[in-house]
Amino acid sequence: MLKLGNSFFFLPLLCFCFISITDASVHEYNGVKFVSKGNAFVVHGGSEGIYSSLADPQNLTSTVGDSYIRFEKVTFRRPKESANASSKRIQAVLFEVEDRETIGGSAYGGQRAVCCTADLAKLGACLEGEVIYRPSTITPNWPKVFGVSFNGDEEVATLRYRSIKVTKTGMYNLYFIHCDVNLKDLTVDGKTVWKNPTGYLPGRMAPLMNFYMFMSLAFVILGIFWFSQYARFWREVLPLQNCITLVITLGMLEMALWYFDYAEFNESGIRPIGITIWAVTFGTIKRTVSRIIILMVSMGYGVVRPTLGGLTSKVIMLGATFFLASEVLELVENVGTVSDLSGKARLFLVLPVAILDAFFILWIFTSLSATLNKLQARRMMVKLDIYRKFTNALAVAVIVSVGWICYELYFKSNDVYNEQWQNAWIIPAFWQVLSFSMLCVICVLWAPSQNSTRYTYSNDANEDFDKDDTDLTLVKPSSTPSKDLRSAAEARPVQGGNGASNGDLEEDKTE
Repeated sequence: MLKLGNSFFFLPLLCFCFISITDASVHEYNGVKFVSKGNAFVVHGGSEGIYSSLADPQNLTSTVGDSYIRFEKVTFRRPKESANASSKRIQAVLFEVEDRETIGGSAYGGQRAVCCTADLAKLGACLEGEVIYRPSTITPNWPKVFGVSFNGDEEVATLRYRSIKVTKTGMYNLYFIHCDVNLKDLTVDGKTVWKNPTGYLPGRMAPLMNFYMFMSLAFVILGIFWFSQYARFWREVLPLQNCITLVITLGMLEMALWYFDYAEFNESGIRPIGITIWAVTFGTIKRTVSRIIILMVSMGYGVVRPTLGGLTSKVIMLGATFFLASEVLELVENVGTVSDLSGKARLFLVLPVAILDAFFILWIFTSLSATLNKLQARRMMVKLDIYRKFTNALAVAVIVSVGWICYELYFKSNDVYNEQWQNAWIIPAFWQVLSFSMLCVICVLWAPSQNSTRYTYSNDANEDFDKDDTDLTLVKPSSTPSKDLRSAAEARPVQGGNGASNGDLEEDKTE
């Protein structure tokens, strides 16, 4: 008896398809060879989330608002040496992910197969040498299975033009399948066009276009606030505030480029590689500069120490390594070459970025701890207050990030077939929102003002860090001042009237 229960065979097939998703709603096939999967030869034609066609109460003939999958000049080519041999049909199988169990079957509980075997044919369940399928109980007239055969000794067979209207929202998968070992060197050419009601942007990416539009607006509002403060108090601007200005500018460019990338993709159906590369590059530069700035602030640069000393080269090296690793990963994920990589290769790209991020976090909190101890020991209360707020914000961001990573792992492990595609856009969007929120906190804490100079470094003896600091940890100060410092303080002449006093009194005046 034919059993169509658990789709153990189809699980790896669908996993393979999600790794091999192309980057455009116009899926092109240029001499793609069929791959052996079980007892079938398969080419993955595409997988996209598609929303159902919009209602047309006026019965207009326009295709605006229609969702469809269109086959254009899809041809199959076999080598000359196979032209004289008889061949079986090459079939296109299009189905919604909820109907995945309608594809394939097994006889008497045996191994599941996609192609009809002699045993299944004897049971009358299918035709030998063709794809096994049965009608969906969820969507009438689905899945769609149709094909073409070679005539005589012809080397090329062309699938006739057809457009299939999508009336139900779902994740749709297309495969080209044949069951003939004589056609193992068969290739496919042509293209299929996948369209949503609002354009060619795949359903999983469609919400991101509006998201980046709102993020662009958010960066503009933040930029107006920051640049107005910058213009008002430009004489009191610190080097740190110049770096924050750079990050805001990069963020504006990144969000705008991502929006234009998706907008062009939605209009043409083909992702603009140039815009995508620029968006990825500006985003990577922004993330790298942001991490370096946070690390420098944590070390007290420009606030309690004038330079990073021997740590400068190490910070630059860490930043450059992070930039290269992130740039490669983002280009692979967004420009369109992910389909050529296996799971191990993708892990090979993700792992270095994760390790470098963890190293950044470790170094940042180690440096912050040392800086807070220094400020507390020197009784620099204004600087200590702002550093405590900064530390709390960073700690919250790290805790939220760890929690979201756990949720992301849970989400992906429970969505093997990508059935939750309508919510998948939230995962990359969250990281953008978290990064923007952290930038807003930094902008509030270090906004240009008439009192900006109270946060800057002053050349007092009690503000000097150990000049030999070259590791992740800084030398913890003694709770009592050293003999040399006491001697220097006693030897310093005291001036009356409006003259300068020692570092602590000067800090109190600033408060």
